[in-house]
Amino acid sequence: MTTNKLWGIKDVAEYLGIPEQTLYQWRTKGYGPPGRRVGKYVRFRPADVIEWFERLPAEVA
Repeated sequence: MTTNKLWGIKDVAEYLGIPEQTLYQWRTKGYGPPGRRVGKYVRFRPADVIEWFERLPAEVA
């Protein structure tokens, strides 16, 4: 995984160490790292995912 390209659901799930389905559930609840639809796909900027993770309270992460 490089930080030069956009990440897909699988990449983000792997980075966070969670199941892909959890990301889909979070998105329906308005939670999780910010992602954008590109056609039928959801893509994430690696910097946004990392920033979102680092802003989580220590008790949550």
